[in-house]
Amino acid sequence: MSDSTGFNRSLSRAWTAPVRAMNRFLGTVDGRRDTPGQGNPSSAVVDCGLYVGGKREPGEFTPDEALRKADSRENAFVWLGLHQPSLEEMTAVAHTYGLHELAVEDAVKADQRPKLEQFGAVHFLVLRTARYVPHGELTESSQVVETGQMMIFIGERFVITVRHGDASELAPVRANLETERPALLEQGPWAVAYAVTDRVVDLYLEVADQVEADLDIIEESVFSRDSGSRVQQIYQMKRELVEFRRAVVPLQRPLATMTSTQNRVVPKEIRRYFRDVQDHLSRTVEQVTSYDDLLNSILQARLAQVTVDQNNDMRKIASWAGISAVWTAFAGIYGMNFTHMPELSWPLSYPVLWTLLLVISVLLYRAFRRNGWL
Repeated sequence: MSDSTGFNRSLSRAWTAPVRAMNRFLGTVDGRRDTPGQGNPSSAVVDCGLYVGGKREPGEFTPDEALRKADSRENAFVWLGLHQPSLEEMTAVAHTYGLHELAVEDAVKADQRPKLEQFGAVHFLVLRTARYVPHGELTESSQVVETGQMMIFIGERFVITVRHGDASELAPVRANLETERPALLEQGPWAVAYAVTDRVVDLYLEVADQVEADLDIIEESVFSRDSGSRVQQIYQMKRELVEFRRAVVPLQRPLATMTSTQNRVVPKEIRRYFRDVQDHLSRTVEQVTSYDDLLNSILQARLAQVTVDQNNDMRKIASWAGISAVWTAFAGIYGMNFTHMPELSWPLSYPVLWTLLLVISVLLYRAFRRNGWL
């Protein structure tokens, strides 16, 4: 009897888990809908808006309700924003919006290279986000650039943004489109994709400017008279720059595809906006490339300085060793305790020996100083 009861409880939990996951996606918990204005803390949905003719419809919608209303209206689409969704939540979204399982897997893992893929009528755009991390001084473990992921699903009646990490928050983008650029928002889901991409690339420019300031500080420190920069600090900056480069450079190919005149999916008007983003990205790529070259030069210069400093130290050590060798030689001779040493019985032998040692040492010291060894 107890075994049957335990089996029934296990079966009940197995059926209840997916139902609760779907309820979280639909905005309900145990069959009760959340109070409007009070987000469900367990849900990855940040915002779900229904837009008709470039204007947001008042009220709150669950993702499935918003899509049904968008399908029944002219010039309407849904903008669903997600933040770090779980596999269960993303699967529920995919079931509602008809997303491909491969794209869903990529959206959950969040370790993708920037790319643009097409799955039927849905395009999948992957961006790497970046933001500058302020720091007092650069150390061997300082984090300069923090990167994340931004995935965008663009369909005929919807656009889904999936954000991983804290970089490139989309609340300002949504507010700007709704209040200041409704004409652009009227262009549909690709207009949102442009606005998000523009936001990400604009942050690239900000990061590049901040990194340039750090490079100026490193360069000044390396070439100053009393250089205090360590090779480890420069190498850490190079690692951070490599991470930033991985986010920026691969985005060139997806943007080239979207701005191509042969592209019939992106509206012509939106392609013009994407070309502006492409120009900004090209500028950032040029900056990152120049920073990498400059950092290589700084690293080589610092290594050369270290080598020169080591050579100078070795010459100083050799010079003082040569001077001390004179004293060692005289001490070795008089420490042999030979029976017949005429100098031992001479009354002036001790002061003469001291005078001879000092004169030879001074002459050697001046010779080494003249040659730059001391």
